[in-house]
Amino acid sequence: MSIEASGKPRVGLFATCLVDLFRPSVGFAAAKLIEEAGCEVHVPLAQTCCGQPAYNSGDTKDTREIARQVIEVFEGFDYVVAPSGSCGAMLKKHYPDLFKGDAKWEARCRRFSNKVFELVSFLTDVRGMTGVAARLDKSVTYHDSCSGLRELGIAQQPRQLLSTVEGLKLKEMAGSDVCCGFGGTFCVKYSDISATIVSKKTATISATGADMLLAGDMGCLMNMAGKLKREGSAMEVRHVAEVLAGMTDNRPIAGSGK
Repeated sequence: MSIEASGKPRVGLFATCLVDLFRPSVGFAAAKLIEEAGCEVHVPLAQTCCGQPAYNSGDTKDTREIARQVIEVFEGFDYVVAPSGSCGAMLKKHYPDLFKGDAKWEARCRRFSNKVFELVSFLTDVRGMTGVAARLDKSVTYHDSCSGLRELGIAQQPRQLLSTVEGLKLKEMAGSDVCCGFGGTFCVKYSDISATIVSKKTATISATGADMLLAGDMGCLMNMAGKLKREGSAMEVRHVAEVLAGMTDNRPIAGSGK
């Protein structure tokens, strides 16, 4: 169905590996929110990884092959939306660098990357969403994931929408913009440093006394949820999309909650 037939922009939902493998409910929440923003959602079956692990490891050859496949699958949509600042930044900010000087792919990649957005940024900055019809009678604290904040400028957008969730109370943590220590392959290559960073992070999270921790990146959420569980915390950990979509009846992210 084209935009001419439906009257709605066609959005290709880039679900991300971690959502697909560990938290499919985030994908369903993202689809619900995109539809509520007046769009038609499509989830291409041929989609795969964005290539970020290979890119961060210096394997640009394989990253280019992955990027070409992603572009071919998604370039026919009006927008490409990812419920992840890190994956979104990879598609939007780093793909163009992979094809600089490539006569066949540079312009094609630019056209693709220009229509890529992180989920909450798309809802607010592109579709003009100012509120959601959701309720959560709990206090939450929000972690600003590095890629979303520093590469895509995502900070006030999730807070704006969270402020409209009935019953929700936002308790800001100290250093909400400080890294959680995940960093993709960083937490594997430099596990001791990563463990120190996340220990400091969970201390500031717990100090808020909030019932729930939210963020927009599954990697960060899984890292913090695991550490909180090892510390004996009962704090729930969820992707912000689940709260904004009013889809919190399922279990919290593995390793968190009671």
